[in-house]
This record gives sequence, C-alpha cells and structure tokens, in this order.
Amino acid sequence: MNERASSADAEGVFEPFHISRVPWEEFFRGERFGMRFQQLGAFGGGSQISVCMEALPPGKQANLVHFHMLEEEHVFILEGGLTLQLGVKSCELSAGHYVCFPAGQKLGHALVNRSTEPCRYLVLGNPHPNDVVVFPDTGRVSVRLTGKSYRTAATMEYWEGVDVDAAV
Repeated sequence: MNERASSADAEGVFEPFHISRVPWEEFFRGERFGMRFQQLGAFGGGSQISVCMEALPPGKQANLVHFHMLEEEHVFILEGGLTLQLGVKSCELSAGHYVCFPAGQKLGHALVNRSTEPCRYLVLGNPHPNDVVVFPDTGRVSVRLTGKSYRTAATMEYWEGVDVDAAV
C-alpha cells in the first residue's frame, strides 16, 4: 500500500486512486457528536471542490445545526440511513437520497443517525476562504476569514455609537 498523503506521483501528477488509500480521520465530542471521514478531494489534489466520504455511527450527530452564507453543500447517501434536520423539519434519508444546501439558504441543517447501523455518505462542497457559517441553535457565527466566532446577540446598528453631529 502506498503511504503518500496524496495521489500525486513522483512528478507531482495526481493520478486515480482507490479510496482505501485515503486515511480516515475522526472526531468525537461527548456522547452526542462524532464521525469518521476521508478527504477524497484533497487527497486527489483538489482545492476548488471538497469531496468527503463520511461514516456516521449509530446514535451520533455529525455537526451542529448550521448553514453557510458562501459555501454550497451536497450530501448523497450511499448506505444506511439517517435523519436530516432541516429547520424545524425532520426527513428520513436512506441509500440513494440526495440533498443540496445552497449557499445563503438561511435554514439550518444537521445529520443525525438514529438507527442501529452506521450510515455512509458523500459530502461535496465548494470551500470558500471567506465563508460565514451561522449556527442557529447556539447563536454562534463563524467567520472563516478571521478564524473567529461571534455571538449573533452582539449585533449593532450601522450608526450605533457614532456622533453623527460632530464636525468633520
């Protein structure tokens, strides 16, 4: 098995690869959140389109409920099933289901596996260095450009705090 961290050959040309060559990464946070994933697009040399294989264990949620202002996400279920939380709706998805979360669609989404079997799916997107991600359940706003998060409760009006009558 080739141990390179990408599908590039010795001359730097990215070649086809079997996904078994792509290392699995994982994260778990408490009892509720966790998953395993492979960054297929990055392994293949991609930087414009993100393609990840994700495996969501039973009883886990992949991410916080969120939506993107500049990035578009697509999910295609390959095996197993999960519940898509889409705003106040819950949708049951299984192999063959596909969903798109357009950039700027101000409706939070999250993937939750309430079944007894793992669910495997592809996530495709267009990474954007200036993306803003909104987390409606927590009131958090993440600004990728600054690498910081803010509370939506800290908003202010454009002219707030400005002495509009001061001489120039």
